[in-house]
Amino acid sequence: MIKIGMMIGDRYEILEKIGTGGMSDVYKAKDHKLNRFVAVKVLKQEFSENANFVSKFRIEAQAAAGLMHPNIVNVYDVGEEGDNHYIVMELVDGITLKKYIEKKARLSVKEAVSIAIQVSMGIEAAHNNHIIHRDIKPQNIIISKEGKVKVTDFGIAKAATSNTITSNVMGSVHYTSPEQARGGYSDEKSDIYSLGVTMFEMLTGRVPFNGETTVAIAIKHIQEEFPSPREYVAEIPVCVEQIVFKCCQKSPDRRYQSMSELIVDLKQSLINPDEDFVKVTDPDEEATTRTITDRDMVQIKRQSESRDSMDEAMRLRRDNRDNGRDYEEEEDEDWEDDEEDYDPKMEKITTILAVVAALLIGCILIFMVGRTMGVFSFGQPAEPEEQTKEEEQVEMIRVVAMHVDEAKRALLDLGLVPEIRYEVNESYDAGTVLKASVREGIMIDKGTNIILTVAEAAEGVKVPAVTGKSQAEATSILEKEGFVVNATESHDATVEKGLVISQSPEADTTATAGSSITIRVSLGAEDNKVRVPEVIGMTEMDATASLAESGLSVGNVTQTEHEDAALTDLVCYQSYSVGSYVDKGTSVDLKISTGPSQKTYRYAEGITAPTEDPAYQSGMKVTVTLTTQDGTQLLSTETVSFPVAVNYTGIKSPSGTIRYNFTVVTEPITITDPETGETTTQEGTSEIKTVERQVNFIEET
Repeated sequence: MIKIGMMIGDRYEILEKIGTGGMSDVYKAKDHKLNRFVAVKVLKQEFSENANFVSKFRIEAQAAAGLMHPNIVNVYDVGEEGDNHYIVMELVDGITLKKYIEKKARLSVKEAVSIAIQVSMGIEAAHNNHIIHRDIKPQNIIISKEGKVKVTDFGIAKAATSNTITSNVMGSVHYTSPEQARGGYSDEKSDIYSLGVTMFEMLTGRVPFNGETTVAIAIKHIQEEFPSPREYVAEIPVCVEQIVFKCCQKSPDRRYQSMSELIVDLKQSLINPDEDFVKVTDPDEEATTRTITDRDMVQIKRQSESRDSMDEAMRLRRDNRDNGRDYEEEEDEDWEDDEEDYDPKMEKITTILAVVAALLIGCILIFMVGRTMGVFSFGQPAEPEEQTKEEEQVEMIRVVAMHVDEAKRALLDLGLVPEIRYEVNESYDAGTVLKASVREGIMIDKGTNIILTVAEAAEGVKVPAVTGKSQAEATSILEKEGFVVNATESHDATVEKGLVISQSPEADTTATAGSSITIRVSLGAEDNKVRVPEVIGMTEMDATASLAESGLSVGNVTQTEHEDAALTDLVCYQSYSVGSYVDKGTSVDLKISTGPSQKTYRYAEGITAPTEDPAYQSGMKVTVTLTTQDGTQLLSTETVSFPVAVNYTGIKSPSGTIRYNFTVVTEPITITDPETGETTTQEGTSEIKTVERQVNFIEET
């Protein structure tokens, strides 16, 4: 059994439970080997006892670990710890698509399509690796804080299909395909169906089929016609509606045959939302015998005539080129047949008709161009016509924020025709105009239809109170009202184990039928567990006192380098994460920072003579000193010969200074006075010269 604070796989420390499902529980953990947070999915005990299921579970999990895609939650590791079988996955900081839909009631068309494209790309990568998800639903799609969409739970559903398990393990029946509901074979097109249902929920905020039992919902997927999302949200483009319909066809052969096909149409819907380009094909219908219509006959004749004309032209060119060359007997017969079919009279009629048609088209084009340029005005000047047209136009007024009745009267007074569409919006009073299809200030013709989008009060179901009730009773009450129940568990010392601690949305609020209600179920008080405090940044003495106050003790204390200079001589590491729960008396290991790691340098070059000063002469006695930037003296020597060989390592400064000191002595000078012949002697001088040279050391690796 997994406990908070325990270490599995000798590297993953379990910190807290962050989710639970039909087959597994999910925990937040810390990977101490790579120093990162991960999600650990642990198979529930009832499935761990089935060796066949565990084997398939591991095989599929290992296959999923081979998937590396930006729109898939990456699987890092697969393993077991005693009876616990687990998968280590990427920890995504975000919320599930299910919660995102609940938060926004429903998504805009553009946002829903964009999310669907990212999900499709992730599923496509899995399908290309022969992995079928079989449990696509908003609960298995995560949206990160950066807006990245990722699909999770690959591989687990496939393992489950070959074992006898309860229906709640396989995920919500609201998203299952008809072939899955019948218990038949499912493939990539089953994922496409489930994605279509997910798109329906994103666009409308509700699932397409609902019922009191899972069996009733499954039967609806098999038998009932799929509802149109435009019935609930009128502004959804027809092409997006048709994409959902094609994804959710009862027959897999009528759906998109691959994710790549679906992605193409989804992208097309963003570029051309007003086009109806989605084609649903029926393989059975295409294979049936059909009656040839008159239009089909005309098309066939045209193709036949075109082909005959091409054959005749080829024959004439070949005759001219070969000029009497003999052909094989079979080819001669073919050309003779073509000559018998050729009708010169019909060709002449066709040519005449083509010329007449060309003349008519030319006349029409000349007339249109002339009228545009004002040549053909038929006695009416162009200026009055333009003035009349201007008189029939009006300037669009501002109607946003007006009440719908007031806006309608104002538009009718201008000669415009208001058309009303309602949109659920709780931020404005019912009847308030949210937007108009034409911006204010635009000149438009009288009689133009103006579409007004008007706020409508949300219609929903009152959420019953289930706090304090058992999980089974709470689930029954909520499902009876048409809600989907998601349950999470957490410890609570004040609420008895098995009872509901809280619910979201809260009781007596209004929620859409078919939406999810999350209940938090108590696991009871945590026996003999204490919360680990944060001691990083404290002195060793203060950390010891803080741990003792929490009922914990100090384990091994070691010293280590740490890049943060502010933590020098302070605790920079604790062996249990802050906020995790451990047994009382647990020893917590600490590390004390000795400061950032020190870089070292070396200097192994010959020090050359101080030729920078022209007074220096070879053979002079020179005092040479080498001092580092931090004041450490590495060399102090006297020499008369250069270069001076040095080899220093472990230097802690990146640079230093070489100082040269030498004495320049001048000889005495005798001077004779030319008039008197007297001589005087000037004494020689002695001057100490100093030369400094900056040097850089080489960093040691």
